[in-house]
Amino acid sequence: MDTANTLLLICGLLLVISILASVLSNRLGAPILLTFLIIGMLAGTDGIIGLDFDDPDMAFFIGSTALVIILFDGGMRTNPQRFRVALWPAISLATVGVALTCTLVACAAVFWFGLPWPAALLIGAILSSTDAAAVFGIFQSQGLQIKERVGATLEIESGTNDPMAVILTLTMTAAVASGRFDVWYLMLAEVIWQLVGGLLFGWLGGRLFIIAARKLPLSFTFFPLLAVASAVLVFATTATLQGSGFLAVYLMGFVIGNARLPQLVHILHVQDGLAWLAQITMFLILGLLVTPSHLLEYLPVALGIAFALIFVARPIAVLISLLPFSFPWREQIFMSWVGLRGAVPIILALFPWLSGVEQQELYFDIAFVVVMVSLLIQGWTIAPLARWLNLEVPKRPQPQQRMPLSSVPSKEALEVWLYRIDKDSPACDHSWSELKLTAPATFVGLVRDGEWIQPETKPVVEEGDDLLVAATARDIDEVSRILASGGRGLKVNDKGFFGDFSLRGDLTFTELSSVYPLGNVDDTLMGKMLKDYFTEKFHRRVVIGDMITVGDVVLTVREIDELGEVKSLGIKAKE
Repeated sequence: MDTANTLLLICGLLLVISILASVLSNRLGAPILLTFLIIGMLAGTDGIIGLDFDDPDMAFFIGSTALVIILFDGGMRTNPQRFRVALWPAISLATVGVALTCTLVACAAVFWFGLPWPAALLIGAILSSTDAAAVFGIFQSQGLQIKERVGATLEIESGTNDPMAVILTLTMTAAVASGRFDVWYLMLAEVIWQLVGGLLFGWLGGRLFIIAARKLPLSFTFFPLLAVASAVLVFATTATLQGSGFLAVYLMGFVIGNARLPQLVHILHVQDGLAWLAQITMFLILGLLVTPSHLLEYLPVALGIAFALIFVARPIAVLISLLPFSFPWREQIFMSWVGLRGAVPIILALFPWLSGVEQQELYFDIAFVVVMVSLLIQGWTIAPLARWLNLEVPKRPQPQQRMPLSSVPSKEALEVWLYRIDKDSPACDHSWSELKLTAPATFVGLVRDGEWIQPETKPVVEEGDDLLVAATARDIDEVSRILASGGRGLKVNDKGFFGDFSLRGDLTFTELSSVYPLGNVDDTLMGKMLKDYFTEKFHRRVVIGDMITVGDVVLTVREIDELGEVKSLGIKAKE
């Protein structure tokens, strides 16, 4: 009983310290996952508490379970619209990019440090995946919103390259353990089956859960638990049949997250907490498992490989993977630098350890040092680099709270939105009838000083009111433009980014030149519409924030319509 109480005390203490430390981490701009990792190290063998944890099997079990929850949550939060913008570039990075990263890191390990090719390729496979949680945790803590094309590519890449890295690591571990590399065709067939099996069982698991959610008379309370249990079941089943379980749970989450289930909002609320708990637990356990004094033995090799990964392998892999997609050079530089490594490489480094591969400490210690270096160097510089490369875009006005009405049968997703009115909101000091919204929306009322003021009284909206509106999800940008804050406290404001004037996308350069001096412009442009010129330049992947300099002016995409064409642009003088 005393042992159990002590264990619970330590676990609770570490979780509380980790959560409280995240506040300081956000203020310092440090990657929050680095904080969890350091706390685990401080509690470990060479740390302050001195906990002696040396159980790779337990660490692997906890880490794998945590990854299932994290990938399942990531899949559910992936919007299909982002696939339209960035699916193929992300797939290229998650396949070609992973293979190139593995190969280039292996080359550095062989030619710089004299490691044998089998060990070098295994190290490359272990280090080949990026960490979405680390990247977007930094964006969130820094209040950073980057261009949709870049963010979507990084998000989908990070969600899909984990399964690829796992497949490569499992294949290379088996080859190193057996000493057989001559049957390459069997290894290729195994990789193909893992991909196919992961896609098949992930899609099937998602569809079966949707059917169950619509048929089972369960309380809403049980559906988040059923979702997590189903994800674990699909992962275990797929892995048992030699498919990629991690790919399966990511795809399963994506299928469920875009099915408009009435229970989805409850599932996502619970999943958010579970995903953070999984990340904290995973990094604490991995921090506990490492012995810092043992890292010194392989420190020169680990630092050299970290340098090769960050400054050579990742940039070359991004450059080659994105060649067919004509990404602007600024975006390529940023994505080259945002190859942040997180918990996945450390967990993958447990595969050789558990398989009895020789020099098992080599793989684990190198992976741990590389992750630490990546979080320290890349993690602290991501936000400043995004701003320096001009990839940060103004945040879209959004409601403070969105309440989906998923249980209401309708052709479009109905929601109720809450807007907290401040003095910068265009709605302040006006009645609802004076707002002249162009999108269909219904005024539900105001909450003022805790009292609900009903629409029938025709109240004037005041600063500090909570305004409630019912509308369809597709109209959120138009409604928020009128009801949300005008941008107080934002680091990037609309006028500074887009310019003082807004233009329609269907204007021609001739029409534009009649009201705004363009300077020296090619005559072949004059009859062309602005939106067509952007589509031509960006190969049909135009996103908000894309810029083109024409003569003496800079044109910046402000709005995109449902077909992906430019709806409006901002214009300002070239600096």
